[in-house]
Formats: sequence, structure tokens, C-alpha cells
Amino acid sequence: MNPLPHEWAIKHRADRCAVTRRPFASGEYFYTLLFHDADGYRREDLSEEAWRNRNENIQPFSFWKTRYEPLPDPAPEPFAKETAEQLFRRLIASPSPPANTCYVLAAMLERKRILKQIKTETGDSGRVLIYEHGATGDVFIVPDPQLRLDELESVQTEVAQLLGRSRSPSAMVNSGGEAAFK
Repeated sequence: MNPLPHEWAIKHRADRCAVTRRPFASGEYFYTLLFHDADGYRREDLSEEAWRNRNENIQPFSFWKTRYEPLPDPAPEPFAKETAEQLFRRLIASPSPPANTCYVLAAMLERKRILKQIKTETGDSGRVLIYEHGATGDVFIVPDPQLRLDELESVQTEVAQLLGRSRSPSAMVNSGGEAAFK
């Protein structure tokens, strides 16, 4: 499988329509469109009006409808230890994101309901999972490394070490062989 371009992390959710420039109102539905260009992925957020009036001949790589909620005020950090979300964001933004680690972290964050898998797409580089951050609307493209169960434990150990946890990898996999991310 060919690696994806370095542009896995997509810009933040916009506070206004990319076409009309009108600010979104709290609770308003809008459309997020992802386009795949030579430079990577590009995001556009459109009001329902702009969505209805768009050129339907220009097809995005992926799109979905969601509800706009303004960003909450940032909460103060209780301690300096890197969280799974911080580690995920740091790795996904790095020049060569480790696919297996990013995949496991995305699954952990999905289980914690921080990330929501919006779509699964298959492109030239293989299968990718498209996640949206529930609070910020940030979009992340995470390649599916097609991990086998016998590979999962070593990746979970690596993630636990990166997070500075002493959790044993066997505690992170349940008896059914599924990852039990907590």
C-alpha cells in the first residue's frame, strides 16, 4: 500500500460558509466537503444554501452533513502529561506519521467519543478512515494499516509507552481479541 501524503490532518471546521462567507449559527446544519488535490486534502464547509447552489459536476472525495456548534472556551490543563488526543494530533501532523500508531490512537479516541468516524473511503493509496473531532470539527484522514490481531499487542504497547502508562498490553485487548481501549 502506498503511503498517503503528509497532509492527513485537515484544517479546523470553519465558523462561516466558504462560499457565502456568512457565519454559521449555533445548531445550523452545514456540509463538509473534502477534496483530494495534488497537495493533499482540502476542506470546505458550506451552508445548506451554498450546498444547493454548488456545481454538482465538481465531486468531492468525501462529504457529509453535520450540525454547527461553536467551540467551547478551552479548559485549563489539569496536568502536563500528554493525552491520547495530544499524542494523536502531534503524530498525525508529523512529516511521517506512524500509520499503525495513529490508527490505534484514532480507535481509542473514537471509543472515548472524542473522534467520530464519518466515512470510510478507498482511494489510490488504499482504505482510509475519515474522522471528525466532536468538539472542534477538525477532520483527520487515517489510513487503515490492515493490522492483524498478532500485530495489535506490539502497537498497543508502543502507544502505552508513548503515553507514559505502565498498562500491560494484555489489559488493552479483551478476551474476544478486540482492542479494549479505555
